[in-house]
Amino acid sequence: MVRAAILYELHRPLEVADIEVGAPRAGEVGVRVAAAGVCHSDLHVMHGDLPSNLPVVIGHEGAGVVESVGPGVTRVAPGDHVILVWRAPCGSCYYCQRRKPILCDAGTRIRFTGRLNDDTSRFSRAGQELKHFAGVSSFSEVTVLPEQGVVKIRKDVPLDRAALVGCAVMTGVGAAINTARVEPGSSVAVFGSGGVGLNVIQGAALAGAEKIIAVDLLDSKLAYARQFGATHTINGRSADAVATIRNLTDGIGADYAFDAIGNVRVLEQGLEAIRKAGTLCCVGMPNYQQQFAFTVFPFILAEKRIISSIYGSCDPWIDFPRLLNLYVAGKLKLDELISREYRIDDVNEAFRALEAGEVARSVVRFT
Repeated sequence: MVRAAILYELHRPLEVADIEVGAPRAGEVGVRVAAAGVCHSDLHVMHGDLPSNLPVVIGHEGAGVVESVGPGVTRVAPGDHVILVWRAPCGSCYYCQRRKPILCDAGTRIRFTGRLNDDTSRFSRAGQELKHFAGVSSFSEVTVLPEQGVVKIRKDVPLDRAALVGCAVMTGVGAAINTARVEPGSSVAVFGSGGVGLNVIQGAALAGAEKIIAVDLLDSKLAYARQFGATHTINGRSADAVATIRNLTDGIGADYAFDAIGNVRVLEQGLEAIRKAGTLCCVGMPNYQQQFAFTVFPFILAEKRIISSIYGSCDPWIDFPRLLNLYVAGKLKLDELISREYRIDDVNEAFRALEAGEVARSVVRFT
């Protein structure tokens, strides 16, 4: 029996309870979770903005220690430290062969069915099946994932720091460096200074952007943005964000704009805020039914580009270790991301603080 946080109904608090976890089967890995990040994507599921099969053991950002492996597993062994991957690829499809594993359909299937590759779950409570969220379920003391759902990492990085690389850090830094390919000396506008937005900011800083303009509605979050590399900040409640961005970029607009919120109005502002031939990068997750419309004729005349980024366009086996190396070298901020730590029994308070905008990132610690 292990402790876990379960979502039984939308718009209801998580239920923290003891559950049963089955042993890993062929090609699977059992991980004792050390820490799990509290991410807005989980909150989207709790609110029904992202569909999920219920009841489900929530959580998709985490790190831990391999406890057991099923037959045929060769990538990791018991005792290895690992980051959990919330979009586990198959390793052999069109996208995996072209080093685009995050676009693999296998991870998408697990995400929507809530079951592992053999179409069964390893979680249960009192005989009732519980689903796996994104193939990870990091809000469980022990979880079971496909072998492709874990990345072995160096052991000198604290696991609560490594956990953040599993989603927020990779998503944000990767959007700036891998997806948009921010150039040195460029100007960047980032809408949203939460866990992902702060990492877009530090990704832009790592890429050598000259101006990094953070936009948010809370001064407390803008203070975090400055800590992570923002050169200018705009409170969208008290200032016209688009006009201010244009003023800061000699009237022409930013080279790049990132929506780290997942809001149609923000996408509209981002498209207005970029210059001709500028790039708008969609990073935040909106409600899955939302649509974004714009007038095409001026868009074509301006040669603007709209691109999207999922999981920072990463190859986890290359990018996760690379980010941890940057952290150890003092070039990537992870310590500063963690505003609060919680135990699993206080997970609902952690989500309340997240929704209230009180934190940069929180973690639930099991060890």
